Amino acid sequence: MSDSVATSRAPARTPTRTEAFEKRLKKRYASERRFRWMGLGAIIFSIVVLLFLLGNMSINGFAGFQRAELQVPIDFREAGLSGDPAVLSQPGAVQSLEAQGLPQVVEFYAGEALGEEAAEQLDPQAWREVADAVTADPAILRGETTFWLPASAGLASGLAGEGAQEMRLLATRLTADGVLASRLDLGFLARSDATNPQQVGIWGALKGSILTMIVTLLLAFPIGVLAALYLEEYAPKNRWTDIIEVSINNLAAVPSIIFGLLGLAVFLWIFPNMRSAPLIGGMTLALMTMPVIVISGRNAIKAVPPSIRDGALAIGASPVQVAFHHVLPLALPGILTGTIIGMARALGETAPLLLIGMRAFVATPPDGFTSPATVLPVQIFLWSDEIDRGFVERTSAAIIVLLLFLLVMNGLAIYLRNKFEKTW
Repeated sequence: MSDSVATSRAPARTPTRTEAFEKRLKKRYASERRFRWMGLGAIIFSIVVLLFLLGNMSINGFAGFQRAELQVPIDFREAGLSGDPAVLSQPGAVQSLEAQGLPQVVEFYAGEALGEEAAEQLDPQAWREVADAVTADPAILRGETTFWLPASAGLASGLAGEGAQEMRLLATRLTADGVLASRLDLGFLARSDATNPQQVGIWGALKGSILTMIVTLLLAFPIGVLAALYLEEYAPKNRWTDIIEVSINNLAAVPSIIFGLLGLAVFLWIFPNMRSAPLIGGMTLALMTMPVIVISGRNAIKAVPPSIRDGALAIGASPVQVAFHHVLPLALPGILTGTIIGMARALGETAPLLLIGMRAFVATPPDGFTSPATVLPVQIFLWSDEIDRGFVERTSAAIIVLLLFLLVMNGLAIYLRNKFEKTW
């Protein structure tokens, strides 16, 4: 019986690789190789473009952190200025020194050290830096001190090899004498906007950005997270919730200038005296950021396994406890990822802030959330529109500051995301 069964079976068929099969296999392997090389090429191209951008910004930005300065020695023992520490510690100390004739003292010693022609190229506000040094250390008034003070914009252009021929020749002579040099300007990080590129600073715009981002985060994050939690965990599935979901998805794709128009029509109508204030800017950007947080929050909440909810309910937790003690902590890393994306977009926006007046010339840093202010992207936009070469370099330096601010903000958010990340 077994012999007959064995003989009745068909012999095993050895697999054959026909010519057509070999062609299809070869074509598939070639397609995979092309896809792999295309992906690698895209990555290399992206890296090259990024390195070019960073290199260009670094080269131009390094010059933006420098300024042309003249060396001026001042003998305060002959100047006759009052050095009472009690007076110099008062808020009006700079005005007191101005009343005593400090600008004329600086002008006199500049003429003595540099000559009349070069002294005329000293920045008219250079005496304020001497006043700041005196108020910081009144002991300076008891001796002779050498200051490096900002030159005029024309002489700075001449030092860079641009501008009028006489300025280039004067810059060459003063550089050879060792009294003119391009020096590191750390004061760029501490000053505010000005009409002279030698005197501009980024602190006013940076502080305005910080205050605006604080308002944006305080409004958009809790409202967005609570909205996502309600829509995903509690809202009934009906026509109204479908309309809300579609509206939120559409809002995430609305151009940012529309939110600027909304802020102009609503917030400035309610608070007409707060034009260009960080509070209005933060409220406007919060409207733009909130849909992104809601969408990412819903996706993160939806990704939490149902077994987490079932287990919590099984041990007696209420629906609210399930949401806030179990679901929300597990979804928080994903929510923070969406928040990072939304805040990064808000940090670089200019169009909505231009509409609410945050492009005003603000020479002093804002004192609070309701003070007039500008932000880094708007400041960069305004400087890029200037024709002076000094403003172009300052623009690159401001871009570097903006990128560093963005990296610090994102780094903090990533740290918090990793800190709260949990596995199941």
